[in-house]
Amino acid sequence: MKTPVLQILLALWLTSPSDAQDATEFKTPDDIIFRTANIISEGTRMAAEVFSPKTADGKLPTIIMSHGWGGTAQTLRPDAIVFARAGFLVVTFDYRGWGRSDARLTASRVPTEEDGKLTAEVAEVRGVVDPIDQTTDIMNAIHWVQGEQHCDKVRIGIWGSSFSGGHVVYVAARDPRVKAFVSQVGSMDARWALEASPQLRQHVFQQSTARTRGEIGYPEPFAKFSGMTGQPVWEKLMRYAPIEDIGRCENCAKLFIIAENEELFDNKDHAIAAFERSNGVKKLVSVKGIKHYGIYAEKRKEAQQLATDWFKKHL
Repeated sequence: MKTPVLQILLALWLTSPSDAQDATEFKTPDDIIFRTANIISEGTRMAAEVFSPKTADGKLPTIIMSHGWGGTAQTLRPDAIVFARAGFLVVTFDYRGWGRSDARLTASRVPTEEDGKLTAEVAEVRGVVDPIDQTTDIMNAIHWVQGEQHCDKVRIGIWGSSFSGGHVVYVAARDPRVKAFVSQVGSMDARWALEASPQLRQHVFQQSTARTRGEIGYPEPFAKFSGMTGQPVWEKLMRYAPIEDIGRCENCAKLFIIAENEELFDNKDHAIAAFERSNGVKKLVSVKGIKHYGIYAEKRKEAQQLATDWFKKHL
């Protein structure tokens, strides 16, 4: 059965950037070392937060965490603290154009040349949802963490929830250094952008054509979309299907956590399908008695424990 577009979009939501708390105001527990850092992703600075146990000595298994649609890294702090207490080096970050990260620049007019110098008006690409950019950001965070003193380069794990629950599959399929991932209530296939209805399909292609012809730019920053924060870049979304990459994750230990009463999409078309298609070490856990957002509320501790146990076993 086809899932309504609005339900799928709601499933990808995690939180709004307006909820972000400045890192300077964040107080960590006494047993955790916390600091901010900068990661350069294709020339653009991403704001990162780094957590480690105060008792850290030598190399630590490392977890890269990524937030979902419309989210920011600050929402991941409770989970990052749990993982750090369990003995991991943990890195969270804001995607380019979100939270405290800088944004890519795009020319708003054709540049002019004078005396060998180009002059252009530019605009930030901020507050839009581009899964190809976001997965690239995760991969660059993995590159970055290799230079951290406490990072054990042969024990790298990635964690993602909701929209980024699909991102971790996409990334693990492309970076053999990822030894384990946790995909929590993950969305695995965005091809509904073309398949949901003839009207949406036409809209996607119209937007794509207009953008390539310079008739429109990127969506307005943080524009609302079906109650969501952040318009998608349609031509990127329409071809994004990490479920098709799961077969390339054979050497990565894969944990899929789903909500038993998932109401926003059909688990059979997402995490369950990915689990069934995958090879190698894998596990599927259905958290009982909750809908989608229960994983961030009454069952958050259970989900944290499942992820902690998985990373301890496979990192």
